[in-house]
Amino acid sequence: MTLFWHRRDLRISDNAGLYRALKAGDPVQPIFIFDRNILDKLPNKADVRVEFIQRSVAELAQAYRAYGSDLRAYYGKPVEIFRQLRDELRPTAVYTNRDYEPYAIARDLAVKELLDEHDIPFRHFKDHVIFESDEVQKKAGGAYTVYSPYMRRWRATLETRMSRHENEPVSFYLKPYPTEKYAANLLQEPSPHPVPTLAEMGFEPTAIEIPPREAPEEVIEHYDKTRDFPGTEGTSRISHHLRHGTVSIRAKVRRAMKLNDTFVKELIWRDFYSNILQEFPWVVDRSYRSEYDNIPWINDEEQFAAWCEGRTGVPIVDAGMRQLNAIGWMHNRVRMITASYLTKHLLIDWRWGEGYFADKLLDYELASNNGGWQWAAGSGVDAQPYFRIFNYESQQRKFDKDYRYVKRWVPEYGTENYPARPIVEHKFGRERALRVYKEALREARNA
Repeated sequence: MTLFWHRRDLRISDNAGLYRALKAGDPVQPIFIFDRNILDKLPNKADVRVEFIQRSVAELAQAYRAYGSDLRAYYGKPVEIFRQLRDELRPTAVYTNRDYEPYAIARDLAVKELLDEHDIPFRHFKDHVIFESDEVQKKAGGAYTVYSPYMRRWRATLETRMSRHENEPVSFYLKPYPTEKYAANLLQEPSPHPVPTLAEMGFEPTAIEIPPREAPEEVIEHYDKTRDFPGTEGTSRISHHLRHGTVSIRAKVRRAMKLNDTFVKELIWRDFYSNILQEFPWVVDRSYRSEYDNIPWINDEEQFAAWCEGRTGVPIVDAGMRQLNAIGWMHNRVRMITASYLTKHLLIDWRWGEGYFADKLLDYELASNNGGWQWAAGSGVDAQPYFRIFNYESQQRKFDKDYRYVKRWVPEYGTENYPARPIVEHKFGRERALRVYKEALREARNA
């Protein structure tokens, strides 16, 4: 028996590692582990991410039952679960798809070492991205740290690989893996470990609605024209599905290439930030540009609380934060504006904002979240320069001129119940940020 371990790939179709496991020929038993190393640290027991994952795993189990198989689901710590599986089932191999976050790498290494004790192979494959960091490199070697040349090389690499593999039934790149073709190799037994309920894991349901796995075709077709306007339904809203692998990134790129090139570029950004995390894992805790760790952040806790709760007196910032708190998602343009306001106007450490987003976002992905926050703060790869500070008033006029988005999320806007002035106004905040950043960076260079 072979075990296939689902993690960020909650689907059967077009699943690289599952395809490899099934094609190898031994009966395959799929498993999923609700990881207590992660779940026990979550501050809110009504967590939409846990609810989404639990629901998706239950749907995955049902999909396996349609093939006469079933999913074994566990709630515990992966190493302990695999010690139990190793001794009870004595698998001949364990297959899975790669995860690039530092915790996941350490977890997989510990599981591999446990399996090595009994000479059980631990085989892992690329599924979550189109290209890993070693596949898109500079001509002289090394990872790209600027998006535009990375994007050009990504496209050139894809074109070359697609033509090279065009006569093969499966490639590593955009052709779908025909997993269903080998479904007969799934172990045909009911699971003695059904998917646990939220209550059994100590969590509660939420009232948040999960967007569908597929964006309407007209949204993708007009993506380049509508994506920056938060008052309209102009984005795909599939980021959480990509995060948890309920959809295939290859399928989404294939579709985007037919409909809208700007959407393709957004998907390339996802690979770009994943590659950065793979090459420079220390960016999780430190600025990519080390001199930015010398910024003397003010870190005013009352102002941070006002930002978190959408009480800054800046309408578009408050709307964004309230949207995040209400539905676990925020429009991407507004993510940039809220991040700029926190790091530049309030002079609060980007790590505080990154951590808050990590707690709230349904589509939280370490690589993209970290990359976006360091971009806003000026400290990351291909970041906006420190002297580029969003003017929230001009952003409002340009992207939500009728206050449609603001009025949806800040209903008291325009009444006496809404602050007459922001906690930090633009002119003062901009001048202070320029002075503080400039002095700190100069001192760092001269140190």
